[in-house]
Amino acid sequence: QVQLVESGGGLVQAGGSLRLSCAVSGRTFSSYAMGWFRQAPGKERDFVAAITWSGGATDYADSVKGRFTISRDNAKNTLYLQMNSLQPEDTAVYYCAAEPFPSSTLARGTDEYGYWGQGTQVTISL
Repeated sequence: QVQLVESGGGLVQAGGSLRLSCAVSGRTFSSYAMGWFRQAPGKERDFVAAITWSGGATDYADSVKGRFTISRDNAKNTLYLQMNSLQPEDTAVYYCAAEPFPSSTLARGTDEYGYWGQGTQVTISL
């Protein structure tokens, strides 16, 4: 069993930055590919970013490319999402997800991940 706990959300003004963290426990973190997703009120949960188990490859949604950076520290069992140039449309609950994909797999679908955190709220004001 894998447990994921997000932190780092909050309220910031447009143009600001936040760094989300996802602490993982229960299994060997380094064997899991990871992803970040977000869900705004009344909308579906959308892909934000993904990273392979080794950290050697990443993938981003077009809406965040160039502004967000996903990274991981396997020694600390922690996943990160650095978010810069935040805009009101980035307001959502952000979730981290994990799955022991084989090899260097990156996945964008919510149904491809078996483990989820509880989410952390990110609110961007004008």
